Amino acid sequence: MAAENGFQWERVGGELAEQEGAEQEETEQVKGCLSKFIDDGTVESHRYYLSRRTTLEMLKDRGYSIPSNEIDLSLSQFRHMHGHSPDPDRLRLSLAHATNPSKRILVIFCGPGVVKVTAIRNIAGQIVNRDTLSGLILIVENHVTSQALKAVGLFSFKVEIFQITDLLVNITKHVLKPKHQVLTDRQKKNLLKKFNIEEKQLPRMLQTDAIARYYGLERGQVVKVTYSGEITQMHVTYRCVW
Repeated sequence: MAAENGFQWERVGGELAEQEGAEQEETEQVKGCLSKFIDDGTVESHRYYLSRRTTLEMLKDRGYSIPSNEIDLSLSQFRHMHGHSPDPDRLRLSLAHATNPSKRILVIFCGPGVVKVTAIRNIAGQIVNRDTLSGLILIVENHVTSQALKAVGLFSFKVEIFQITDLLVNITKHVLKPKHQVLTDRQKKNLLKKFNIEEKQLPRMLQTDAIARYYGLERGQVVKVTYSGEITQMHVTYRCVW
């Protein structure tokens, strides 16, 4: 009986060993497949690539002239141009509006350090033709000191500050996000006249709202919001920026 039990144990042990070997082989195959999708570059370069692309998409939606090949630039192409540790100074952009070329915006990546007042002064000293500049976007990765914020307020043009993490994904492309359309002054006037209402009677959208920041909206501008879904069906509402 002992020999029989011993035979049974060896047989079970063999089956276990064979099963473990099969599982190990399967695991190695899975790792091999997944390794094809693993990014072998730096997180730093990937963050710069994503934030740059979202910024270009955002400015194109605002009406700025952006070449399609700039937006469609692949991650590998970006790394070939800027390396795995991109220099923030080389990422700055100067773009003109498509319908009004005199309207120009400057985009500056501030790098990983804390943004102090000296950094803002350096940026101010580097800006040329500031009379033709209508806006400045600062993309920061760290804290902005209160003194730096005060210095920003002294610029004669609009300055927008985005954390790089806010630009890793284009929020307007999310499947659950309704479609937003910024109305012109004439469209806004016709809307108020059509419904015989005043601006203050429209639902509100704060300037700090992610969509308002994406489009760079000012107080008083109106956005048409179109919702669509299987449950809610399509319906439209309007929001005024406050």
